[in-house]
Amino acid sequence: MTIKKTVAGFTLALCMTTAGAQSFPSQPIRILVGFGAGGSTDIVARTLAQSLTTDWKQNVLVENRPGASGMIAAELVAKAAPDGHVLMITPQTSLAVAPALFGKAPYDTMRDFTPITQIGYTPLLMVVHPSFPPRNFKEFLALARRTKEPITFGSGGIGSSPHMAGELMAAQLGIKITHVPYKGENPALTDTIGGQIPIMFGNLPVAVPHVNNGRLRGLANTWSTRSVLAKDIPTVAESGFKDYAIATWFGLLGPGNMPTELGLRIQRDTARVLNVPATREKLIGMGVDLVLDTPEQFREYLRSEVARYAKVIRDAGIKAE
Repeated sequence: MTIKKTVAGFTLALCMTTAGAQSFPSQPIRILVGFGAGGSTDIVARTLAQSLTTDWKQNVLVENRPGASGMIAAELVAKAAPDGHVLMITPQTSLAVAPALFGKAPYDTMRDFTPITQIGYTPLLMVVHPSFPPRNFKEFLALARRTKEPITFGSGGIGSSPHMAGELMAAQLGIKITHVPYKGENPALTDTIGGQIPIMFGNLPVAVPHVNNGRLRGLANTWSTRSVLAKDIPTVAESGFKDYAIATWFGLLGPGNMPTELGLRIQRDTARVLNVPATREKLIGMGVDLVLDTPEQFREYLRSEVARYAKVIRDAGIKAE
């Protein structure tokens, strides 16, 4: 009798979960972004929101909640009801970097979120002012190893992917470079273009236009393969350092304990609308390479990224300022 009741209860729960996924969405959906409007994460989120609004016939709204390296938005999502109506698109900063950087976070990355899919990633470009002597990455490395004073590099902020790109490079290649954080990529670009700092790591779609107009020179692509938007800029790996690869990725997540079928439903719909040729080409044109993996694949990747960045931050002794 007990077994029958257990099986009946399980069947009822399964039916309710499936019904919930089928009736979703029943109200407007909010996609939280922990960074300001106009950045790469925001653009990816708005592209998805526009596509899902049409597909779901329900308003999908992007809500920017910048601050604390994205942790403000992430905490709101972690505390939301797990019904799929509050989601988040974030780079690794909020989930893998900030908790290790600040020493604590108001959530547990692997417990308090439901990974849905890694939407895609964009490489970073190491760009320099045209007056910077090295013409390629090997020349930069030789300069960094012989100079007495650390070379400075800028990024859009502490804990950002570009910041981590510089720290990972210093750790793996045994060089000393000093980070100069800015409040966003555009101020960092302005100072690099103006010659106030010699080097910047920037997200590819933000940096490429300034390389194309000659105001900056592209020294290296931080990913393992070249980008179609910057075919002439070689990767760090091409210079002989094959273990070095870093990019900004964009993940779609919901609150923890979302029903499995609901997560799969949102993943399938996301993959379908972003694979529409016009939308796909738009994202590729922005330097975003699509991944669109399953929730389980994204969960395992997220777990590895949490471990990776915790090690980089610990080994480099990076502290939040």
